[in-house]
Amino acid sequence: MSVRILIVDDDEELTGLLTELLTREGFKVECQNDGRRGLAAALGGGFDLLVLDVMLPGIDGFEILKRVRRETRMPVIMLTARGEDEDRIVGLDLGADDYLPKPFNTRELVARIRAIMRRLEKPNTGGKLEVNGIAIDPGTRAVMREGAGVEVTTFEFDILETLMRSAGRVVSRDELMEELYGRKATPFDRSVDMHISHLRKKLEGDKPLIITVRGVGYQFIRSPEGEVAA
Repeated sequence: MSVRILIVDDDEELTGLLTELLTREGFKVECQNDGRRGLAAALGGGFDLLVLDVMLPGIDGFEILKRVRRETRMPVIMLTARGEDEDRIVGLDLGADDYLPKPFNTRELVARIRAIMRRLEKPNTGGKLEVNGIAIDPGTRAVMREGAGVEVTTFEFDILETLMRSAGRVVSRDELMEELYGRKATPFDRSVDMHISHLRKKLEGDKPLIITVRGVGYQFIRSPEGEVAA
């Protein structure tokens, strides 16, 4: 089945260009140029990925993202104005999976979409895993903390699985970027850092689980009893 993409952006010339390009690439595309209609379409279901602009008439992209995240894990790529670092941080903090500053090369957007879809379509080759009180099931993409379910986004799950399967070893930012985004890390790219920050808030109580090794990467702490894989 073709991947269905929803683009919400008030620039009709841009959405027309992206529709033509993405359709040629084999995607099914729907565009909305108004925030309220875009939100309704996103919540209506049936889409595999959302490309979402920040500045929109009716409802802005941040509000759309907040409402979408209450109901779905659908991957979201935010489009932000170049140089607006605050917008990127806010978007990631609200649950965006990735961001792309405007103006952008359309091929870069296609590459980012394909990287996300490849990861989501990748066959599940790993079994259930429990490390230090956290359990994950790649088949259902469920996360449990000491027996209680925890809601995570698609990228948060993939980062957590990567770190847990490497528990006790430091995983570099470059490794995570290549694995999840299909690109190299840059000093100003905060995507991985923000997703890990969210994981810490959701998973850590009075004990740390993910530690930062400054200048290197991140490490999931192995429990004293070790890990149990099924």
